[in-house]
Amino acid sequence: MAETMKPTATAGSASSTNRWAQLIIGIVCMVLIANMQYGWTLFVNPMAQKHGWTIAGIQVAFSIFIALETWFTPIHGWIADRLGPHKGPRLVVSLGGLLVAVGWIINSYAETLGALYLGAVISGIGGGAVYAVCVGNAVKWFADHRGLAVGLTAAGYGAGAALTVIPMRMVIGSSGYETAFFWFGLIQGGVVFLIGWLLRGPLPGEAPVAVSSAKVMQSARSFSPSEMLRTPTFWLLYLMFVLIAASGLMATAQIAVIAKNFGISNEVLVFGATTLTVALIVDNVLNGAARPFFGWVSDRIGREYTMAIAFGAGGIAYWLLGTLGHSPWAFVVFAGLIFFTWGEIFSLFPSTCTDTFGPKFATVNTAFLYTAKGTSAFLVPLANVLKEATGGWHAVFVVTAIANFAVVILALFVLRPLRHAYVSRSQGAADPRLKWAVPEDTQ
Repeated sequence: MAETMKPTATAGSASSTNRWAQLIIGIVCMVLIANMQYGWTLFVNPMAQKHGWTIAGIQVAFSIFIALETWFTPIHGWIADRLGPHKGPRLVVSLGGLLVAVGWIINSYAETLGALYLGAVISGIGGGAVYAVCVGNAVKWFADHRGLAVGLTAAGYGAGAALTVIPMRMVIGSSGYETAFFWFGLIQGGVVFLIGWLLRGPLPGEAPVAVSSAKVMQSARSFSPSEMLRTPTFWLLYLMFVLIAASGLMATAQIAVIAKNFGISNEVLVFGATTLTVALIVDNVLNGAARPFFGWVSDRIGREYTMAIAFGAGGIAYWLLGTLGHSPWAFVVFAGLIFFTWGEIFSLFPSTCTDTFGPKFATVNTAFLYTAKGTSAFLVPLANVLKEATGGWHAVFVVTAIANFAVVILALFVLRPLRHAYVSRSQGAADPRLKWAVPEDTQ
């Protein structure tokens, strides 16, 4: 059956200019909160050395942060949508910036794991507010280039930490991790609080509604959150998101620990930079670049085919790092490939969700899907358990590779047929075989 598209509409030049300005503001906000996730690995060993805390205990704080950053996003999205395009985005993002600063300042004073966990709770809620609204704004303003716009927004979060890896390591080395937590949290959260007031969503008819490619399936109607949560397609997307995010978050949280275990963390590679420093910069840059790149690709060849390419390469990358990544340059290359092939979930999945369930409730609907990242975070400490049980990281990388290959199969042979049925039904397809795809009470 041929894939169908929604009718097209064109935004005026003023609206077009404004939407790019909104996209840029969203990207900057995402850059400023990136260290909360991608800079975390720099703090793990210093905290363990100072307080005698176990690595697994410290990583619980990371899991709490990720969980609350994601699980609260449906609330943030609902508030932003409820308050409307003018008030909602700016109020939610600005408050999020304030909470980010408070959470990291608490981390700087934490003398117990309980206090560290409290900082993770507050910074997680704040970071989620910023993330949910910026992604929601992108999918609403750019229906015609949804994969690219969401990819660029998510790239700010994925690559933003690359800008501060060196200065953050310098501050930690010279003044202690507490100072780094305090000043980076205060400055970055404060800037988000200020520029968040410039954000707004599109008014009805202000943003384009055309898809950029006949390869992209888009629904002709918008599903409310309650309707979406009753569909099997949403829960399939959720499962796929969990599997890929868990493997990627393991790499994000443990990359410094893995480099140390491999005995290459402090080997100098280039211009005095160590293996870990080079790897972190390369990882963050590639993680960020993956999001707009694969988002752009998916706008042209379709979401599921892009997932198959990215996650298939990701499975290979995990296997290569676990098997051949024990030399410095091999570690940098294979770790970089891992980050390049998992970060794109933050452009592919929101785009796929909005394509399937429509733009009207996009902020809250994509936020519900984003909670899968929080679910996956609680699998991260299991990597340490498996590593200790097997005596090395090889088994961990085998498991993550298998998870990636499993998602490739799901994308091509389960998700694509399901989404085709949804979109066809929303377009008024007469094929009775598609009747099961969408619940009758949502029509």
